[in-house]
Amino acid sequence: MSRARLAQLHGVATSYSPSPGRTVDVPEDTVVAVLAALGVDASTPRAVRAALAEHEQDAQQRLLPPTVVLREGARLSPARLPAGSALRVVTEDGRTLECDGSPGGEPDIGPPLGVHALHARTADGRSASAHLIVAPHRLPAPPERGHGFLVQLYSLLSARSWGMGDLGDLAELAAWSGRTFGADFVQVNPLHAAVPGHAGVPTDPSPYRPSSRRFPDPVHLRIEEIPEFACLTGPDRDRAGQLAAEAAALRDAVLQRGELIDRDAVWDVKRRALELLHTVPLGPGRRAAYCDFLADRGRALEDHATWCALAEVHGPDWRSWPAALQDPRSAATARARGGLLDRIDFHSRLAWLTDCQLAAAQCSARASGMRIGLVHDLAVGVHPSGADAWAQQDAFAPGMSVGAPPDAFSPRGQDWGLPPWRPDALRATGHAPYRELLRALLRHAGALRIDHVMGLFRLWWVPQGCEPAQGTYVRYDAEAMLGVLALEAHRAGAVVIGEDLGTVEPGVREALADRGVLGTSVLWFERDWARPDGDGSPRAEPLEPGRWRSGCLATATTHDLPSTAARLTGGHVTLRHRLGLLTRPLAVEQREAAAETAEWLALFARLGLLPEGPDDEEAAVKAVHRFLLRTPAQLVGVWLPDTVGDRRPQNLPGTWDQYPNWRLPVADAAGRPVSLEELATSPRLHALMAEIRRSGRVRSP
Repeated sequence: MSRARLAQLHGVATSYSPSPGRTVDVPEDTVVAVLAALGVDASTPRAVRAALAEHEQDAQQRLLPPTVVLREGARLSPARLPAGSALRVVTEDGRTLECDGSPGGEPDIGPPLGVHALHARTADGRSASAHLIVAPHRLPAPPERGHGFLVQLYSLLSARSWGMGDLGDLAELAAWSGRTFGADFVQVNPLHAAVPGHAGVPTDPSPYRPSSRRFPDPVHLRIEEIPEFACLTGPDRDRAGQLAAEAAALRDAVLQRGELIDRDAVWDVKRRALELLHTVPLGPGRRAAYCDFLADRGRALEDHATWCALAEVHGPDWRSWPAALQDPRSAATARARGGLLDRIDFHSRLAWLTDCQLAAAQCSARASGMRIGLVHDLAVGVHPSGADAWAQQDAFAPGMSVGAPPDAFSPRGQDWGLPPWRPDALRATGHAPYRELLRALLRHAGALRIDHVMGLFRLWWVPQGCEPAQGTYVRYDAEAMLGVLALEAHRAGAVVIGEDLGTVEPGVREALADRGVLGTSVLWFERDWARPDGDGSPRAEPLEPGRWRSGCLATATTHDLPSTAARLTGGHVTLRHRLGLLTRPLAVEQREAAAETAEWLALFARLGLLPEGPDDEEAAVKAVHRFLLRTPAQLVGVWLPDTVGDRRPQNLPGTWDQYPNWRLPVADAAGRPVSLEELATSPRLHALMAEIRRSGRVRSP
């Protein structure tokens, strides 16, 4: 019982409810291991008693918690402190606000929005300091109802791509869709920096296991649009031409011969081109802009570039480096940094160049009339061997991995291999790592999608060496996490979309909606679970459009789900059967999938959204989007591959090498790759977008 009390005090669950009326106890060894990762010894009854006593003593002596979170307009008062206490706030812009409990003194403080320093002083001379976060009540809302495209950027190749989609392609897509279709946004996959391949081991292509979430990956650069490219002369110019020819061969391999996107080959060519450009001196204005970027990003950029340089020497897993280099603050690391200054400058400049092209893409989107522009994606965590895990070791829980408990889709649970943030470390720093991360991502974004947004409330921690089912939930300070999110989104003027699919703890969606975080609603999952169909089947009826929530991004599919054409034709079932992923006979799976699709098609027909009849696949795709526009959803997203009848998912969960996850270009119904230029002239795409303009309350282009 004492161990359970200790776990509760530190936000560690000793049981959880996977479904109403069912409770699962967490193994004691798991609770002990998770508490140890939080710096709490619960290995023996004596250790538990000592930890409880220490916690109680700390609570009695503490004047202030490490972080105080207020909503805008709230007042601070010393009333809850010992008599005669005083409070002082030093705001982030350097002003001082004070109040005390003495007669005639100021009774309270109304601090402004921001992250401030809070100080308390008692009459007997005790003092304490804390971080004070004052956040808006709600996040910015979309300006009006709007629609836009969803795309995995690497999959969008143009005639100018160097083997995979890049930031130049993103700018073109935004400008074209905004001006031609009145689109308000383009949502992309996480553009975070990846852990590079090494010694024959390829780069992990998943954008959701990055080296760093704080910096974008320079593999997305459009080389020719770097100003120094035009300054190359003589042999350097000839060398650049040879590299462009290599890149053209990579592009043709994908677009003309249907080969997979080879990220490592693309990066090899781009890296050599970027090293060539690094020899070109920056002009005075460019040099000044680069120096401003270095100063603005500070130690975070220095750490990131240092990790990149050290990884070139010792490999990309910092845990295998010489022991002294595993500490980013060690004297050995400082000496190594001194010997790698040119490579550190190289990687710092790549971060700056990528930031510049991201800014240009967002400017292109807004210039086209988009009211939101780019929607960036925040992955739920980082790779344990990458730059962020090395530079921010104090913020991550050692020996732990984020995942998910067993459910109907994953009976054994999931282990995503991502180290979680320590909630106590976040509190101690005023959630500084989280604030810094959000600020970096929102630099050039009109909106931010947060993958697995439920992680702002709790995450499933799996101890190293344990099965995913042996994990447990660890709670975070949701008020602080949402407050920081609201503050940074307010400062950036950005909308926030939470990916809240799957099992969601009661009250989470309501809390997110209260703060103005939009949810994610995917058509095939929106069923009326409160009204079972009564025939003994667990499947509920499709949810009528008028009963959908308004505070959401409504889509037909996502990168982890079958395309709309595949679902309508049953191709997703055939694919899983071919890969040996079905747990039931093929005929059973096909019947169930066909029945689900038929229910939706029947609803479309009843609502007059399918006048062409159910046997026309292209018409059914139009009906899906007519339906989405019939809902009150504030944003409607169109999966770009759906516009040309692509059958293949970009990622097939549950597979590793059985399926080419994250390596497929956008393709048509026959699997033929479709370039950005071909997309722009596709009759099927234009017909679908014409339906969206007719059916929805969208901005006129």
